Amino acid sequence: MSDTPKFEVIDRRKIKAEEEKESAQPAPGKPEQPAPAARRDAATGPRLVVAEEPREAATEPVRAAEEPGLMDELPPAPTARESHEQKAAYDASAQRLEDLVRAQNPAVGPQPPVTFENLVQQFYLTAMLQMGAGTQEGQRPRVDIMGARATIDLMGVLAEKTRGNLTPAEDRMLQTVLFETRMAFLELSSMMTVPSVPPPAPAKK
Repeated sequence: MSDTPKFEVIDRRKIKAEEEKESAQPAPGKPEQPAPAARRDAATGPRLVVAEEPREAATEPVRAAEEPGLMDELPPAPTARESHEQKAAYDASAQRLEDLVRAQNPAVGPQPPVTFENLVQQFYLTAMLQMGAGTQEGQRPRVDIMGARATIDLMGVLAEKTRGNLTPAEDRMLQTVLFETRMAFLELSSMMTVPSVPPPAPAKK
């Protein structure tokens, strides 16, 4: 039995629609009152939308065979309008947060856009830290070898899924990082699996 915890994707749009429907009905014996400003703002704020890969007629049977039941567990994909509204709300919220940070720290300049290079660097740093890199001198390294394996495998999935869609520089960087982290994993795992050598017997007098 796998130890990987299962999770359930919840379509927040259905819950939101039910809450709005209930709030729209006035309580019996009470006059209808306008919704508070916070309620109206929440309706136009960021909403959680679970993205789903576009369906292609040619690959649908293959994906269904590889991942049985996955399509039935996922909620319906968001419409183009929902995705556009959510992206606009996200960008506006992120900009307000950045303005607050810059107001408190005027020396901080605008944040550069996140690129594919940032994603690969994040995976690389995570894997190396999980294998004990960056430990201060004199301290015992804290190694999470299984976590490092999972991070390296995620980079492998990324390389497989983005094959043919990367620039030569992006592909070279990803393959280099994969090679280096896998080599570090091999060295570390080999040291962990080498049987300990018993100390030599004391010499007889």
